Amino acid sequence: MCYNVQQKATIKELTERFNAQFDMPALYNPKNIISGFDFPLLPVLKSDAPEVFQFLNWGLIPHWAKDEEIRKNTLNAKLETIGEVASFKDVNDQRCVLPVTGFYEWKWLDSKGKRKEKYLIQLEKQPVFGLAGLYSSWTNPKNGEITDSFSLLTTEANEIMAEIHNIKKRMPLIMDTQQAKEWLRNGNINLNDCLKTKCIESDGQLGLF
Repeated sequence: MCYNVQQKATIKELTERFNAQFDMPALYNPKNIISGFDFPLLPVLKSDAPEVFQFLNWGLIPHWAKDEEIRKNTLNAKLETIGEVASFKDVNDQRCVLPVTGFYEWKWLDSKGKRKEKYLIQLEKQPVFGLAGLYSSWTNPKNGEITDSFSLLTTEANEIMAEIHNIKKRMPLIMDTQQAKEWLRNGNINLNDCLKTKCIESDGQLGLF
């Protein structure tokens, strides 16, 4: 699964790479490692406005949720089952892309996970790339406040990632900037195609650090 990412690109690098502007640039806080379990507010491109980076909380809260508690279980969404899981089946067309400079996974060095080795995964020819996701808008029934949030899509690990993420053997859905644009257009890349190709054939492009 994918619970930790790196966002070290500057605003200038992100706007040039994705041809999009920030709605609230003062909120952007580049970091070497960002944990999803902090439910951070991150810049995301959404399919309803792909030319603008909007700030969403990591950890999708479905529109029907009574409170925010569910988000600790929705940091990731399995691509193979999003049409069946209640949290995601209503938002299949609400696509988003999280721009990153890398993501982290831990390789288990023993059968119980007591010894682990951390890896930073980057694309060798894409210093900034995208991780595909789905987003939702939730209204807090207690105070009427609206929270926009997202989940990162994961798929079966390719050969390299299976060596690292060697227990669950999953990886995020990685996209270069052109694929990200097509993903956000809803329909130019469909979910079945992603399942067959993992969208980007990254075996030869992943750099491990």
